[in-house]
Amino acid sequence: MTEPCDLSAVDARRLIGRKRLSAIELVESCIARIERVNPAVNAVVARDYERARDAARAATDAVMRGDDLPALHGLPIGIKDMNHTAGLTTTYGSPIYRDFVPETDERFVAALRLAGGIILAKTNTPEFAAGGNTSNKVYGATRNPFDLARTSGGSSGGSAAALATGMMPLCSGSDTGGSLRRPATYCGVAALRPSIGLIASDRRTVPLTTFSTLGPMARTVADLGLMLSAMAGEDTIDPMSFPHDPAQFRDIAPADLSRVRVAVSEDLGFAPVQKAIRKTFRETLAQYGSTFARCDDHDPPMENAADIFWILRGLQFVATQKGHYDSHRGDLGANVLFNTEAGLAMNMEQAGWAHKEHGALYRRFQAYFEQYDILICPGVPVPAFPLDQPAPSEIDGVKMAHYISASAITAGLTLTGHPVVALPCGLDHTGAPFGIQVVGRKHRDRFTLSVAMALEQIFSASPALARPVPDLESLAR
Repeated sequence: MTEPCDLSAVDARRLIGRKRLSAIELVESCIARIERVNPAVNAVVARDYERARDAARAATDAVMRGDDLPALHGLPIGIKDMNHTAGLTTTYGSPIYRDFVPETDERFVAALRLAGGIILAKTNTPEFAAGGNTSNKVYGATRNPFDLARTSGGSSGGSAAALATGMMPLCSGSDTGGSLRRPATYCGVAALRPSIGLIASDRRTVPLTTFSTLGPMARTVADLGLMLSAMAGEDTIDPMSFPHDPAQFRDIAPADLSRVRVAVSEDLGFAPVQKAIRKTFRETLAQYGSTFARCDDHDPPMENAADIFWILRGLQFVATQKGHYDSHRGDLGANVLFNTEAGLAMNMEQAGWAHKEHGALYRRFQAYFEQYDILICPGVPVPAFPLDQPAPSEIDGVKMAHYISASAITAGLTLTGHPVVALPCGLDHTGAPFGIQVVGRKHRDRFTLSVAMALEQIFSASPALARPVPDLESLAR
């Protein structure tokens, strides 16, 4: 299938501006793809087709009048079902909110609309975004478009699967322990976990933390930058927000990799990673590592990262879910119950230790980055696992203490607050999408994206490293 919905966001926006593609044509193409493919993968949940059609007609009229067009003019967008969309159901993947329809957009959704984006639909999420497998009691499971028996990852699995199958050119996601990066890797698309505070949030329950952030998801790095230019922005409502110019992300150029100092690590020095994934990581690295000014095997100093993350995650869940736990315990799924109860069982001594060690880890990480511009590591620790499995229970025969243990390769980087691009990089040993994490210095999101873009160019020229595309004909009804 090659339709307008398969275009990159940058290309579609250019064609719209040149009157060679109308927003109406693009929206209708996306709707047609959703209706053909979504029954197989279940990526899109609540739909807003009629309002999207109205917005597309208005966008087309603006082009024909010769109006000044904003950055995302006429581009259909999917919003993760964790985020408020005015007049469109937002369930958080929970039966508690099955019929909840927000009256207003949250900050970043309003910003996307203001930039000309057309909100087309909501994308699936596990309950309250808790889990590495996108499944819930409201809408069911999102399947991996490369293998319907496997997970799309979580918690932004609906967005990742929608992008991989061309349902929309742009989707939003969110990330605490890897919820942008894991599904992007499993579905062969790109995502950015930005520097904490780059995208101001008016809904983060725990404001002074590196944990939760919103982020763009797309099929190309240029598209990530385009979407980020609308999502980003300083706002005093978010205490982690900082001054910056969102327009800097619109026209990112690829970096000169011959001037970039890179560290590589198979496991960040502490994370469980399957031997076969390590092997794939090494084999792919051998095809592009020589392009850097320097490429050193050097694990970052992340001692205690797993324990720090687990305790601080427990505090997050007590803050965000204690109310639901007290009033709707019977409606909550296993992941939310497990995380909340683990947090409630923790004490102040553990909390104090975790906060203290988090600060020490952060400072060590800054010293480590004085030697390097970029850190590269695998995107996931194991291939996409079976759909009926909540998370990997073991890696290479080693039992995982809990499901977060199998997310350490992404969760550890959350503690740093640094920007991380999830970038597709061919296939793994099972024939499923493989990807890497490209980690930059804090607040150097533009540079990190520029390095990822240069790598993307190298990968796209190689059949072994190029972004994989699912067999859409086998998915279409």
